[in-house]
Amino acid sequence: MRFAFKTSPQDTTWSDMLAVWQAADDIDVFESGWTFDHFYPIFSDSTGPCLEGWVTLTALAQATKRLRVGVLVTGIHYRHPAVLANMASALDIVSNGRLELGIGAGWNEEESGAYGIELGSIKERFDRFEEACEVLKGLLSQDTTTFDGKFYQLKDARNEPKGPQQPHPPFCIGGSGEKRTLKITAKYADHWNFVGGTPEEFARKRDVLAAHCADIGRDPKEITLSAHVRLGQDRDYRKAVDEAAGLAAEGLDLAIIYIPQPHDPAVLEPLAETIRDSGLLTA
Repeated sequence: MRFAFKTSPQDTTWSDMLAVWQAADDIDVFESGWTFDHFYPIFSDSTGPCLEGWVTLTALAQATKRLRVGVLVTGIHYRHPAVLANMASALDIVSNGRLELGIGAGWNEEESGAYGIELGSIKERFDRFEEACEVLKGLLSQDTTTFDGKFYQLKDARNEPKGPQQPHPPFCIGGSGEKRTLKITAKYADHWNFVGGTPEEFARKRDVLAAHCADIGRDPKEITLSAHVRLGQDRDYRKAVDEAAGLAAEGLDLAIIYIPQPHDPAVLEPLAETIRDSGLLTA
């Protein structure tokens, strides 16, 4: 099993986030670091401060050398996928091939409505998301991309230069919807993120994903399985690691541990030591 951390860029300061990431870059227990893609806080008062995820991630990539980096996950309706493809290629280049491309259908009605960004019905969200996956795949791996969909139309579109990870940075799809999300994950993703829940819930979703893979002749072992695990304000490291262990017993590959606010690099070494002592780590 492998471990990562996540710092949601809400109700925090840039200096605090930066300190966490720079400290984590020197702790080999953590293979990757993640932000999220929201404009309003989602775990607290939505009128509070929230840093934009992609700009923040780019700065964090420049401030680190080893950690893989990602946004978990990018709401696809916030940016045209052609724009996102160019962003992803640029960040893959400036990070020397460390980008994980996290994407999802989008769900936040409050911020979407406030900005006048169309979210649409559940069906529309996932129809758009599936088209976006195809557009991203083409622009990140082909010389030119032509696409004629309901939501997106491209004609001989180019995206140069491409990043060092080929055919493209790993696609990480987040969400647990059994009919659409996991079906799209089976088709496009290199990495699936389970938002969080019990080992039993995770096992059910894992099996649904495997069934969707079987339907298209894909080996589900090609897809990394991750989940969010929360480290609480009480800094109960053992509780968080025990939660990860329960998920590991059901096949979890990567535990992504949410670091609580206020962000403090002092949590990292005790957390890493608890992980080391657990015997869960794999090379």
